[in-house]
Parts: sequence; C-alpha cells; structure tokens
Amino acid sequence: MQAFCQRIVITRAFEYLIVALILISAVVLGLETSPSIMAEYGGVLTLINQIVLAAFVLEAAIKIYAVTPDFRRYFGVGWNLFDFTIIVLALIPATGELAMVARLARLLRVLRLVSTIPELRIIISTLIRSIPSMGHIVILMSIIFYVYAVAGYHLFHQHDPQHWETLGLSLLTLFRIVTLEDWTDIMYTGMELSPYAWIYFVSFVVLGTFVIVNLFIAVVLNNLDQAKQEQLEAIQTVTKDDILKDLRATQRALAQLQQRLEKGERHAFDD
Repeated sequence: MQAFCQRIVITRAFEYLIVALILISAVVLGLETSPSIMAEYGGVLTLINQIVLAAFVLEAAIKIYAVTPDFRRYFGVGWNLFDFTIIVLALIPATGELAMVARLARLLRVLRLVSTIPELRIIISTLIRSIPSMGHIVILMSIIFYVYAVAGYHLFHQHDPQHWETLGLSLLTLFRIVTLEDWTDIMYTGMELSPYAWIYFVSFVVLGTFVIVNLFIAVVLNNLDQAKQEQLEAIQTVTKDDILKDLRATQRALAQLQQRLEKGERHAFDD
C-alpha cells in the first residue's frame, strides 16, 4: 500500500489533479462574492468547497503515508509544510467569531498553486534569495530619496506646497515620480518657478527609475540563474542515485538468479 502511495504522488496525473482542484477552489471563492449567485447556488458552492477540502486532506494523508516512518521527508520540506499549514487553517469552522478567519484561510488555498507548480517555486525561491542582495540597493535608493527630498523641499515648498510642504510629503511626491505616474505635471509646476527645474526631475527619474530598477532586475536574474542551476544539479544527483539504486537491485536479482541456476544444475547432476 505504501509503495502504491509513493507511485501516486510522483505521477503527473496526480499533480495535474491537485492543480485542477486549486483552480476550482479559486473559481468558487470568486463566485461566492456575488450575492445573487450565492442566493441561488450557495448550497452547491458549499458542497464543492467541502469536496475540495476533503481532497486536499486526502492528498496530505497520501503524501505523509508515502514517507512513513521518516516524516522528516515530508515536514522537512518547506513547501510541504506550507501546504499542510494551509490545509489545517482551512479546517477552521466557518461559523461564529472565526468565520472571517475561516474565509481568509480558504482564500489561502489559492496560494497552493505556488507550491504545486515547480516553475513558480523557483521564482519564489529566487525572490527570497534576492532579499539580502537587495538590501544594499534599498540603502542606496533611500539615500537618493532623502537627498532629493530635502533638495525638493528647499526648492519648491513655497511655490508648490501641495507636493513639497514637508519632508514626508516630499518623499511621497518622489515615490509618485519614481512610479512615473503623472510626474510631468509636478515637473511643469516646478518649471513655473525656474525653467531649469527639469534638471532636478529628469535626473531623479534617471537615477530612481532606470538605474535602481535595473539593479533590482539584475539581482533577481542573477539569483534566478543560480536557483535553476542548483535545481538542475539536484535533479542530476537524484537521477544518479536512482540509477545506482536500480543497478544494485539488478545485481542482487542476477546473483539470486545465478544461485537458482547453480542449484538447478546440481539437482540435475545428482539425478
């Protein structure tokens, strides 16, 4: 039975089934936001939710049983622990004071797509690995923001108090500029004070948007390449181990077969 469960969890069909259930759960959660649909099909949607939840519980049980008694092979994997936590939270009764928590927990089931699809797992792992490297870029960007915010306050706070009246408001204005959201309107207002004000705004856009954003992209792409390389090495290692395991099993089977043949020859000789 355990061997059967082990074969199930590694099949593509099982993976596609779980992805389909997650998508069905996501569609049901979206339909539940419509009062008219809930009034007419609320019972059906509730039943579908219960079936999907039961399927997720069964999936977790199969995966855990497949690695029994070495439970670390399941709970020692971060993505499995993430899935198990979501399933446990989804078991919270959707009644009383915990109703809102239960609805939010059901919404978390959509996030299981991240752990189910290998490509998404690589992207999330890459983002997590990029956080330490991004820290230095964030510090550099903070320095640039602070310098430009103080300069912007002194240059424009009297002419355009709506955007530069305080240091905090200046920082918020710079954040709007770095997103390129109608930043030219602010620039033209500043140019009413001085025709050379464009130098301030254009230089900040170049530094804050093009340079810094490209640095973020470079860090993410570098870590993405490393994550793919590590995954490839892990796959190759697993494949090599499987080949060695199969080879040893074949050698044992051949040795047993040879022993049987030798026994058969002895019996034939004695007869």
